[in-house]
Amino acid sequence: MEKYKDYSGRRKEVAPLQEAFDELLKAYRLKDKFDERLLVQAWPEMMGHTVASRTTSVYIKDKKLFVQVTSGAIKKEMSMNRTKVMEIVEQKFGKGVITEIVFL
Repeated sequence: MEKYKDYSGRRKEVAPLQEAFDELLKAYRLKDKFDERLLVQAWPEMMGHTVASRTTSVYIKDKKLFVQVTSGAIKKEMSMNRTKVMEIVEQKFGKGVITEIVFL
């Protein structure tokens, strides 16, 4: 017989920190925003120095990734390879973080 009954809704098993953090983000409905911020920060790493040095602004609104590029040639190249850029993003962050890319 249990001496004290625990009525809290907390889980009793031990979870790795990453899992616990992900559950916390989901519980407070912050997971999407957190993933979006990580994506914006990872843009230079994902695209490389040449593209990153000519990118002036990267932001996400309504699951659309907006990328402002100063070079017309790079903008055209990125637009033509939009699906490849989406693949790179999906490999790193999974599907659903963004649904579209807009080059400005």
